[in-house]
Amino acid sequence: MEPNTAPNDVLFVLLGAIMVLAMHAGFAFLEVGTVRRKNQVNALVKIISDFAVSTIAYFFIGYAVAYGVSFYSAAPTLADKSGYELVKFFFLLTFAAAIPAIVSGGIAERAKFQPQLAATFVLVALVYPFFEGMVWNARYGLQDWLTAAFGAAFHDFAGSVVVHAVGGWIGLAAVLQLGHRKGRYGKNGEVYAHPPSSIPFLALGAWILTVGWFGFNVMSAQTLAGISGLVAVNSLMAMVGGTLTALLAGKNDPGFVHNGPLAGLVAVCAGSDLMHPLGALVTGGIAGALFVWLFTLAQNRWKIDDVLGVWPLHGLCGAWGGLAAGLFGLEALGGMGGVSFASQLVGTVLGIVIAFTGGLVVYGALKKLVGIRLSEEEEFHGADLSIHKIMAEPEYDR
Repeated sequence: MEPNTAPNDVLFVLLGAIMVLAMHAGFAFLEVGTVRRKNQVNALVKIISDFAVSTIAYFFIGYAVAYGVSFYSAAPTLADKSGYELVKFFFLLTFAAAIPAIVSGGIAERAKFQPQLAATFVLVALVYPFFEGMVWNARYGLQDWLTAAFGAAFHDFAGSVVVHAVGGWIGLAAVLQLGHRKGRYGKNGEVYAHPPSSIPFLALGAWILTVGWFGFNVMSAQTLAGISGLVAVNSLMAMVGGTLTALLAGKNDPGFVHNGPLAGLVAVCAGSDLMHPLGALVTGGIAGALFVWLFTLAQNRWKIDDVLGVWPLHGLCGAWGGLAAGLFGLEALGGMGGVSFASQLVGTVLGIVIAFTGGLVVYGALKKLVGIRLSEEEEFHGADLSIHKIMAEPEYDR
C-alpha cells in the first residue's frame, strides 16, 4: 500500500465495516419479525450480545488463526498506515460475527442463552477462522493444492461459502441438536404453523440487510483501487433475481418475498467480481427459487424446525453461490475467467464439511455438558420472560 493511499483505503474499509455492522440490525429485525411475540426481546439481545462476544473471540484468537496477526504491538505500530490493519480487522470481524447471527435465526425460541454465547466464542475463535484462513489467506495448503490440481484456486470474493454456507451448515447442526419447538409437529406427522409475529419488522430486517450487503460485497475489495462497479451491479441483479423468483415460487407470501433478495445476495457473493450481470441475475434467480423449495421441504417433509430457514438461505444458497462462481465466472458464459469449477466444488464441499462437523462438535459438547435447550415450561412462557424477565410489549395481553 502506498503511504499516500492509506487514509483513503482506511476510510473505504471503515465505511464497509460500518455497513456490515448495520446488517446485524437486519439480522435482529428479521428474527424479531419471524419469531412469536414472546421471543422478540431474546432475538434482539442475542444479536448484540453475540456481536460483543464475537469481537473478543476474533480479536484475541480468531484473527490470528486466520491471518497470523495479533494486536499486542504498541499503539504507534498499530496506527501505522493510518491504522489500516485495525480497520481491516473491524471489517472482517463483522463477517465473522455473521456466523452466530445466522445460527441465531435457526435455533430461535427454544435455545438457552448463555450456552449460545459460549458456542459463539468457540465458533468465531476457531471453527470459522480455520476455514477463512484456508481460503482468504491461503493457509494450510488448500489453495496451492487446488491451483496445482485444477489450474485455479477456490474463488470466494465476498463469502458465499466462507461466511454464508459455513454459518448455514453450523446452524443446521445446532438445529438438529436442539430438536423442534414444542407444538410444531404432531405425533402423526401433522405440521402446525407458527406464523411470524410482525411482517413489518421482518421486512425492515430484510431491507437493512439488503442495503448493507452492498458494503459486504463491494468493500470486499479492501482497497479503494480495487473497487469495481461490476460487483455492485452484479449484487443488484442477483438481489432482483432472487426477489422475483421467490415472489413467483412463494405465491406472493411476504416471508418468501423478503427472503428472496437475501437468497440472491448470498449466492452472488462468491462470484460478484467475476460474473456478467446476466449471469448474476440467473444466479440470484435460481437462489430465490431454491430457498422457497428447500425451506418448504425442510420444514414440512423433513421436519427440520429451522425457524428462519438459515440452512436453505445461507447454507444451501451459499453452496450454490460457490458453484455458480465456477460456472458464470467462466469466459464462455460471459465472465472474467480465471476460475475452475472443480476447485469451486472442492472448496464448497470442504467448507460444508468443516462447518457441519464443527457445529456438531461445539453444540454436541455443550448439550452434554450444560444443556442447550430451555425447559418445556420456559419455552411455553417464551424466552423473553424466561431469560430476560420482560416482554417486547409489556402491556400486550397474551
